Amino acid sequence: MNATLETPAEAVDRARAAAARVTDPEMPMLTLVDLGVLRDVTIEDGHVVTTITPTYSGCPAMATMRDDLQRELADAGFPDAEVRVSLSPAWSSDWITEEGRAALSGAGISPPGQAPARQGPVALTLMPTRRAIVCTLCGSDNVTLSSEFGPTACKAMYQCRDCLEPFEHVKEI
Repeated sequence: MNATLETPAEAVDRARAAAARVTDPEMPMLTLVDLGVLRDVTIEDGHVVTTITPTYSGCPAMATMRDDLQRELADAGFPDAEVRVSLSPAWSSDWITEEGRAALSGAGISPPGQAPARQGPVALTLMPTRRAIVCTLCGSDNVTLSSEFGPTACKAMYQCRDCLEPFEHVKEI
């Protein structure tokens, strides 16, 4: 369809479909929609504006997400699209869709549980975070934390005590 003949609502739908094809560079089984990072797609002053929220402050993948989103929108016929980054409200792992959680599990990565409810300052603790998770390979809950720091800031490393396989877990935030 010729972009000049489409309504603003049709343009938003087309831009949203393009944005939904962009994947997380650190977890490519997830789209920005699955991850809950894509917050909004609108038309402002005749051009597309998308809003994304980082999963973590200083997330190194944000620049790539923004660039990939800009490129996908340009390829879809929106060369002047703008990508905005919104820090408020802060992203929560609760924003990961059910499809995203299933994709993580299918890739052998333990999806996050419910994010902790917080009010006020975050308490500092030096003890490992307790999580109710199961091995992504055998389903056992007999797992141990190997490292709170996984291959990316948003993941921790666990090992199953039954099948001995290591696996990643997306942290709850």
